[in-house]
Amino acid sequence: MAIQRCVSVAAVVLVVCVTARAVDGGKAAYTPRSELKWADAGIPGVATATVEGDTAKGPSHFYLKYPPGFVSPAHHHTPDHYVTTVSGNLVLVVDGQEHRLAPGSFFSFTGKARHVARCEGTEGCVMFIDARGTWDVVPEAKP
Repeated sequence: MAIQRCVSVAAVVLVVCVTARAVDGGKAAYTPRSELKWADAGIPGVATATVEGDTAKGPSHFYLKYPPGFVSPAHHHTPDHYVTTVSGNLVLVVDGQEHRLAPGSFFSFTGKARHVARCEGTEGCVMFIDARGTWDVVPEAKP
C-alpha cells in the first residue's frame, strides 16, 4: 500500500513538473487597439490590420474593416478561416440564405465557401480573422 501511494505521488509530481515546464516556455502577444496599423485592402473602403503572421505568405490573424453600406460581390477565400465580429451589423449570404451577425458573433468558412458580405446600418463592420493560409479574395462567376 505504501509503495502504491509513493508511485501515485511520484506520478502526480512528474505531471506537475512537466506541465510547469510547458507553461514556462509559453509566449504572449499583445496589440492595443491604438497600435493597429490599418492598410488599404485594395477594395474601396475596405482595410486590414494584421496583428500576427503575414496575410500574403501564410497563416495570419488580422482585423478586416468594411465601411457602412459595403456589399461585396460573390466570392470565396482559399484558406479556411474563423471569424469573430467585433463591431457593426454584418450580413452574410451563403447558399441564398442571409445570416445576420451582431458584434460578438462567430462564423467560419472552410472549403472555399461561396458568400456575399454586407455591412448594414450607419456603423462600419469590423471582424477579427484567423486565416489558416495565404489570404485571398477570389471572385465567383455570376450564376
